[in-house]
Amino acid sequence: MAKDVDLSSSEWIDLIFEGKNKDFGAYELRKASAKRHNRAMLVILIVLLVVAVLGLLANTVLQSAEARPEDQIEQTIIDYSADEQEQEEEEEVQERVEEQQPEALPEEILNTVKATELQITKDEEVVEEIKSQDELKETDTAVGTTDFDKGTDDLNVVREHKEEIIVEEKKPEPVDDDKVFEVVEQKPQFPGGEVALLKWVSDHIRYPAMAQENNIQGRVVVQFVVTKTGDIGEVKVVRGKDPDLDKEAMRVVKSLPKFVPGKMNGHSVNVWYTLPIQFKLQGI
Repeated sequence: MAKDVDLSSSEWIDLIFEGKNKDFGAYELRKASAKRHNRAMLVILIVLLVVAVLGLLANTVLQSAEARPEDQIEQTIIDYSADEQEQEEEEEVQERVEEQQPEALPEEILNTVKATELQITKDEEVVEEIKSQDELKETDTAVGTTDFDKGTDDLNVVREHKEEIIVEEKKPEPVDDDKVFEVVEQKPQFPGGEVALLKWVSDHIRYPAMAQENNIQGRVVVQFVVTKTGDIGEVKVVRGKDPDLDKEAMRVVKSLPKFVPGKMNGHSVNVWYTLPIQFKLQGI
């Protein structure tokens, strides 16, 4: 009879825990043990099934890899690379041959006479032009397929002009003689330099009497044109201080001696020149 008893049945568990404290926890554990056992068996079966499927897939992939003709694929790649390399070598040889064959110049080619093309016509339409033996002996041109208007009969001049390089000389842009430049390649220069220019101005300046009486002093900036001949052209005050001081500054500038003219593209041109003149009273 003991073999027919279901130990996981609720009646058997209630019989065992009859008269005992069912709230202690053992009763609940024993009651849920059947579910835990079933769940564990189900998980084990699923794991075994997954392992079997993975093993089958791995075996199939390995067999497919072994069946591929890898040697044939590698041989095809090698053959393709060899053909490509051979083709590149042939192209390089052809380029070298083309580079070694220089282009013939018209003056390096022998005078030739065009050959007459053959054409089938009727006998009555043929017009023959026959040269005599004397005429053939007198001509010294070669018979060929090309006829140049300009050539040479001397073989010694062939390839003589091939190495010549023609360099086109760049002509400078024309310079406008009437234009006044602000920036040039070579600035105008006072004889002796800027130090000599400032000394000349200092020696020839005359302080206006009205400005002295009113104690007026300061700097006047004068701008003038040094012409292409070195003379002083237009004179103007770009920053003034006092009418008397401005007038004296313009007078001194107009009396300046000749400059060395400025140059652009190797030609003498008109150039603006800026000169600051300082007026300062002694003892102040």
